[in-house]
Amino acid sequence: MREMIRLLVVIAVFSAVSGGLLAAVQKGTKDRIEYQQLKFVKGPTIHQILEGSSNDPLVDRFKLPDGKEERNFFVGVFDGKANIVALEAFGKGFGGDIGVIVAVNVENDEIVGIGVTTHSETPGVGSRAKTDPSLSEQFKGLPIKEPFKVKADGGQIDAISGATVSSRGVCGAVVDSAEIYMRLKKDIIEKLKAFKT
Repeated sequence: MREMIRLLVVIAVFSAVSGGLLAAVQKGTKDRIEYQQLKFVKGPTIHQILEGSSNDPLVDRFKLPDGKEERNFFVGVFDGKANIVALEAFGKGFGGDIGVIVAVNVENDEIVGIGVTTHSETPGVGSRAKTDPSLSEQFKGLPIKEPFKVKADGGQIDAISGATVSSRGVCGAVVDSAEIYMRLKKDIIEKLKAFKT
């Protein structure tokens, strides 16, 4: 009986120490992991959309609370003005969620560019939503308030041939970004004041 109690105490102590160490490691590496994901997964798309900005949008970013979530916003400075903000939202594709970064000019509420960051779409078919510029180019210069839909659904966006579901997912993500942007626009503009040069 004593050995059983001793074994339980040892297991309890070992579990507590291990749990504490894991929690400390997770807390200590959280920011670094987030930055690495930004740099290597989302970063190339953000830099492509905000090409020509005089700042590094991965460094010049801020977070805003949005209900139970916290949203990341990436700032683009052009001609000395921080007037472009990019954010990520998700739409439903054929293989799962499609992550899309949408950059918006806060002065005229127009889309500067979009790009797919993550997806699980079929290689060579739905995956073209990320690699084929013909889809993303259609969004440039459009008002963010547009109800984006593919033409098959009565909208103005030409779907990628053979990848209508993926194209719908991209449109859905842009619509979600628009809702987030409009809901948080006042706070976004306040945050952008800190980036003015």
